[in-house]
Amino acid sequence: MYVITCYVGKGEMRMYEFDSKEEALAQLKKLKGCSILSEVVYFNDSSVIPIAI
Repeated sequence: MYVITCYVGKGEMRMYEFDSKEEALAQLKKLKGCSILSEVVYFNDSSVIPIAI
C-alpha cells in the first residue's frame, strides 16, 4: 500500500491511499503543495519479510 501525505497550507494536511506504486506516482504529479509518498509495509506480510532458515 502507498500513501501520499499532502500539506496544502495553513496547517491543512490530506492523505491519499493507493494499492499500486504506479497509481500513486501518477497522482503525486498532479498534486499541488508539499507532498510525501510513503510505502506501508505490514510486519505480517510474508511476501516482503525475509524468513531466516
